[in-house]
Amino acid sequence: MLGRLTLALSLALAAPLAGAAEPFVFTAIPDEDETRLQERFEKVADYLEDQLDVEVRFVPVKSYAAAVSAFRNDQVQLAWFGGLSGVQARERVPGSRALAQGVEDARFRTYFIAHESTGLEEGAGLVDAMRGMTFTFGSKGSTSGRLMPEHFLREAFGEAPEATFSRVGFSGNHSRTASLVATGAYQLGALNYTVWENEVEAGHIDTDSVRVVWETPTYPDYQWSIRGDVDERFGEGFADRVQQALLDMDDPALLESFPRSGFIPVSNDDYEVIREVGRQLDILD
Repeated sequence: MLGRLTLALSLALAAPLAGAAEPFVFTAIPDEDETRLQERFEKVADYLEDQLDVEVRFVPVKSYAAAVSAFRNDQVQLAWFGGLSGVQARERVPGSRALAQGVEDARFRTYFIAHESTGLEEGAGLVDAMRGMTFTFGSKGSTSGRLMPEHFLREAFGEAPEATFSRVGFSGNHSRTASLVATGAYQLGALNYTVWENEVEAGHIDTDSVRVVWETPTYPDYQWSIRGDVDERFGEGFADRVQQALLDMDDPALLESFPRSGFIPVSNDDYEVIREVGRQLDILD
């Protein structure tokens, strides 16, 4: 009798552990100041946890490449990627798919900015006067901070940026690009237009010392991507539930932190143009 009671007690204690679900983990490319990213995505984690009824964790990464590696190595199951990093990640994980993009991401754009010392006026465009100046991209893996700006620079000048400018750098993120050009550390730079507008609105940029000289044509950019094996691990239809939770995100404060007005459905095919430009520039891998 005592043996049966001991066995029953052991099984009762073990049951919660055996049934404990693994956490659902996500990350995001570090395209802005790290503190702001942490605040934003901790709130997203809380929202998703309420919607999905599973434990949700946000884990920060130090680089775009680290975000892709975390997705590939199953350290995260979901990620907020840029266009290029999303393509790179999905190619490394069979069955993974893009779920949702911001309303603004279907027609995203890059701003080219110039320090006042260049003499370039607002809206000047990509002009020959830029030749020989210093220029900074954002991260090497950024769609709006490197891939598409380089694409348009090559179209305008007919050569690699290293041949056009006297010095080419990579700031690491969009906020840093704005700061480097504003201080004159670089004469020119290219960055995500939403980061620029946020920095200006927050009073972080003196628009007397740095100005937007060109705005690119639009292209698809940021998106949420999910691994192809989540249904096996979290239950049938889990990926669709995650997608619906993202599409249903309507808290103005949460959306403003992206900043996006909302999220809309998207598919891998919507990023084919990003894949093609990445191949042309040989920076897809």
